[in-house]
Amino acid sequence: MTLTKQSFHRALPPPSEVAMTNLDHTRGKEKAMQQSVTRTGMVVLKKRPTGRLVMHSMAMFGREFCYAVEAAFVTPVLLSVGLPKSLYSLVWLISPILGFVLQPVVGSASDHCTCSWGRRRPYILGLGIIMLVGMALYLNGDEMISAFINGRDKQQTWAIVVTMLGVVLFDFAADFIDGPIKAYLFDVCSHQDKEKGLHYHALFTGLGGALGYLTGAVDWGQTVLGYSLTSEFQVIFLLSALVFLICLTVHLRSIPEVPLRYNKEETKLLLEVTDPRRYSSIEEIRNGYIACTEINAAAKPKKHAAMSCTETQRRMTLKSLLKMLFSMPSHYRYLCVSHLFGWMAFLSNMLFFTDFMGQVVYRGSPYAPHNSTVYLTYRRGVEVGCWGLCINAISSSVYSYLQKILLQYIGLKGLYFIGYLLFGLGTGLIGLFPNVYSTLALCSLFGVMSSTLYTVPFQLIAEYHREEEVQSLREDDQDTDHRRGKGIDCAALTCMVQLAQIILGVGLGLLVSVAGSVVTVISASMVSLIGCCFVAFCVRYVG
Repeated sequence: MTLTKQSFHRALPPPSEVAMTNLDHTRGKEKAMQQSVTRTGMVVLKKRPTGRLVMHSMAMFGREFCYAVEAAFVTPVLLSVGLPKSLYSLVWLISPILGFVLQPVVGSASDHCTCSWGRRRPYILGLGIIMLVGMALYLNGDEMISAFINGRDKQQTWAIVVTMLGVVLFDFAADFIDGPIKAYLFDVCSHQDKEKGLHYHALFTGLGGALGYLTGAVDWGQTVLGYSLTSEFQVIFLLSALVFLICLTVHLRSIPEVPLRYNKEETKLLLEVTDPRRYSSIEEIRNGYIACTEINAAAKPKKHAAMSCTETQRRMTLKSLLKMLFSMPSHYRYLCVSHLFGWMAFLSNMLFFTDFMGQVVYRGSPYAPHNSTVYLTYRRGVEVGCWGLCINAISSSVYSYLQKILLQYIGLKGLYFIGYLLFGLGTGLIGLFPNVYSTLALCSLFGVMSSTLYTVPFQLIAEYHREEEVQSLREDDQDTDHRRGKGIDCAALTCMVQLAQIILGVGLGLLVSVAGSVVTVISASMVSLIGCCFVAFCVRYVG
């Protein structure tokens, strides 16, 4: 039998049947991924089991555990290795400057990552490894240098360098990892599960912080591990690394991601569009790409032309990222500014709190000889400060649960305002009345602020994205490939953490060296109360 062109076409099923077959095949894949797609191309994700959301939140538990260890020990460690006061501010400046510049780049890169493992998880894994390296250096730097270098002066110099490097690496990775984790949650969960997941994040953030501060409050030198290892810092590193590795592994295996695929290769090189809901002009970038391709194709071999275009696109991408914060919609900018006020207040208190307890409340000194009563008194103050931070973390977990109840009555605006107000009042009273028992009682108000910063701004981001999706649905806008990515929005918000550290590193270190640690809680109170006004009058709330 001869197969003619006509018989071949008659043998094919009708186009509608082919389309239906492909559609059924696609739906089967999507069902396996637990998601469906609307007629506008928007992904509508199904409900995630509570266990999966808990597994996803374990990364926040491990991260905050390590953060708590750093908050409790980084100042005593830096001072004990002999860091000069003139270099103290530099430690808090290097990491946030790098983070503020590179955070949007990482956010955009994760939005466009085509790894088969997913968009966010490769970045989370890489940053987690950097966190472990940094923690190993700043907790064990002194012992490492003593084992390899002879001479007291050289040992002190290199111990300072290695410890500072460890703090910078740890802060860099720990600050960066929050954005991909939040974007990962937003990518794989429905709107209801996003809110639920953020509450679990805050809950496990508090629990992780509480356990981390309890770890710092224990005298490990008198335990079996303390006798087996060189110092208690090595014991703390061993426990922290073990907890973080377990939590990171559980998190990475929590919810599968759908790999990102592009229909056109040049789409990978383009950033998101900006109309009232977007950042930059896609047509300008597309035209630049096409023009670049045509010019270079005429002048060079195709391989070199493609490389040149890629380099051109990278430059345009960086230029667009630098404009990102200035071209955002106004309500995103106001949210970022309020987040900046919150983190400036929170960090100015938390970074110096154990030192404040040791020097101001207990009247000890970290510069005294290590066998003196004054230094031992300071160490006792640091340990009590760890208990205060533990109270903060426990209250953060409790308040994150209460948020779900309060949200029904006072809304996001009320939650945001109360968080800033209570923190401002609490730190102000601590500064005015530096008593041990009143300070420990008021530490519970720190947890209200902590839970607020970890949940409410990101809930507002989710509300803004939901509103934009609804608007696109009404307008029948099918151009979903180039909408602003959740990764870069979360990166813009978490950039405020780095900017807060930069501002504090420039100004607060000088104030502490002049006026003492008491200035930290007073400045935290003032900034928080200013943030109250901004949250009440400038931030936009949906609904």
